[in-house]
Amino acid sequence: MKFRYTMKGRMALTTVTIATGLVLTVAGCGGGGSDDKSSNSESSSAPSKKPDGGDDKQEAEASATDSVLAEVKGEDGLTLMVSSANRDAGGFVTVEGTVTNNTGGRWMAVEWRGDERELAKNGGSVAGASLIDQAGKKKYLVLRDTSGRCLCTQFSGGVRDGESAQWFAQFPAPPEGTTQVDFLVGSMPPATIELSDGE
Repeated sequence: MKFRYTMKGRMALTTVTIATGLVLTVAGCGGGGSDDKSSNSESSSAPSKKPDGGDDKQEAEASATDSVLAEVKGEDGLTLMVSSANRDAGGFVTVEGTVTNNTGGRWMAVEWRGDERELAKNGGSVAGASLIDQAGKKKYLVLRDTSGRCLCTQFSGGVRDGESAQWFAQFPAPPEGTTQVDFLVGSMPPATIELSDGE
């Protein structure tokens, strides 16, 4: 008899323990309802983006227009744009921008690689670019590694007609007092740019 009552007591205690655990689990999962509702209402009230990403495109175009340091056009339909020219802590300047091809055919950047024999390894690239410090009467060439590869963009396969490509080139930094230089590449007109300190 005693054994029977003991088993019933243990079963009742186990049932109560499991029920209490379930109640606490459900209460824990259901908490913070007001926060969830507010975040859901905020997300539903936010304006939906257009599927074509129109807002993002407009912002990108606006920022690109704001950051143009110089833009020059070549005789054969090329447009060179410089968007930044930043001094870096390592004692060099990184110049970046885009080139737009409106020549009517694929542009291979052959004349941009420079005339030096060593630069021929770079293929179609910005290897022949230079910075001219008019005030200091100095010319700075694109930096190269020990095997003669330029620290610059190589246009693999060229740029198709009507398309643009981003480019960069790194140069030794002119003296700190020099704030303005001319960027030269190929037969493009000189692009006068302001140097800024890197972030």
